[in-house]
Amino acid sequence: MSRPRIVIVGAGFAGYQAARTLSRTARGAAEIVLINPTDYFLYVPLLPEVASGVLEPRRATVSLPDTLPGVRIVLGEIDRIDLPERRVGYVDAEGSPADLRYDRLVVSIGSVNKLLPIPGVNEHAHGFRTLPEALYLRDHLTRQIELADLTDDSAERAARCTFVVVGAGYTGTEVAAHCVTATDLLVRRHPRLANQEVRWLLLDLADRVLPELDQRMSVTAQKVLDSRGVDTRFGTSVREATADGVHLSDGEFVATRSLIWCVGVRPDPVVDELGLATLKGRLVVDEFLAVPRHPEVFACGDAAAVPDPSRPGEITPMTAQHAVRQGKLVARNIAASYGHGSPAPYRHKDLGFVVDLGGAQAAANPLHVPLSGPLAKVVTRGYHLASIPGNRVRVAADWMLESLLSRQGVQLGLVPPSAVPLETSSPELFHPVGR
Repeated sequence: MSRPRIVIVGAGFAGYQAARTLSRTARGAAEIVLINPTDYFLYVPLLPEVASGVLEPRRATVSLPDTLPGVRIVLGEIDRIDLPERRVGYVDAEGSPADLRYDRLVVSIGSVNKLLPIPGVNEHAHGFRTLPEALYLRDHLTRQIELADLTDDSAERAARCTFVVVGAGYTGTEVAAHCVTATDLLVRRHPRLANQEVRWLLLDLADRVLPELDQRMSVTAQKVLDSRGVDTRFGTSVREATADGVHLSDGEFVATRSLIWCVGVRPDPVVDELGLATLKGRLVVDEFLAVPRHPEVFACGDAAAVPDPSRPGEITPMTAQHAVRQGKLVARNIAASYGHGSPAPYRHKDLGFVVDLGGAQAAANPLHVPLSGPLAKVVTRGYHLASIPGNRVRVAADWMLESLLSRQGVQLGLVPPSAVPLETSSPELFHPVGR
């Protein structure tokens, strides 16, 4: 008899951990297949350091073939799942259609940028969820400063030296905190810009930065942003975006060529196309992460509405901590479905959060102990080194070199704007036709 086939859709935090755990526990007993558009797992928390030039791009990636022994890596983008026939259809790396039969399926397709019906945003903003987006922003910051140096038009120069970030959550706060240091360094290399003000605006409808985290972390982050001259605007968002700037909800027009969209994420809309029950756009699963009426299908991470035992009636938030744990549990429960061990319900304990604010600054609350400054930085970097499933020596080496050498302020020119449109940017896969 042939071995059962376990197909995992998506190599984000949840999918990668499911594949990694299965590669250790089920290798030989089952064929494990991981379908993903790229041959790497992306460690998203390091992207702000990629965008600001602290880390080289590959430092935020972990090779799938190198770290998942015994797992068959299929490069492709999912375009359909046939539940009755138990088949997954995908388009391979060269555009040819193909499909795979499965005995067990793990849906871990992740999330995409959250879009709002604001005129001009899709055309003029860029998100920050993928490696191409981080690379594009890194080039874009450099390009704007260099173009500002070339012009004698004071209005154009001011616009090119103005950067607007929408969303003061985890991602937006880190992007603003890191990238303001990058533009400060770039400006110092251009004597003609010696007296030019570089403006960073961070907008959010909430009443503080990091509204989803502990108040003390918000205070720490706000102090760092203030010290670096970042203009934080609360209760404010973008009403309209144009090629020349943004109209804010308070009526002000800000001339800029840089609109960075960090308003959060949403489940991939293709989940709705499966015809299964959803909650807030996420697949409904039981406490064992199995899809009701389809015991062969499991879901985890941002794609799944996992019941939160610590908050009865609520589902777990879309965070990496939950995705990692759920991916590991899915692997265990799939093994249990074949008679190896017993299934376990999802349980978690909040370990706290870390927010890297660039330079020697960070905010952290490991085990709910509030930390700030250099000590929080040590904890934050230690956490990332422990969490990234590879590349640790290279990441640590880049951090050491950053403290000894100046950053390289050059454009690589690898990612054109057309390659990172906001409306289709996604860190995962599942791009249905016509979307």
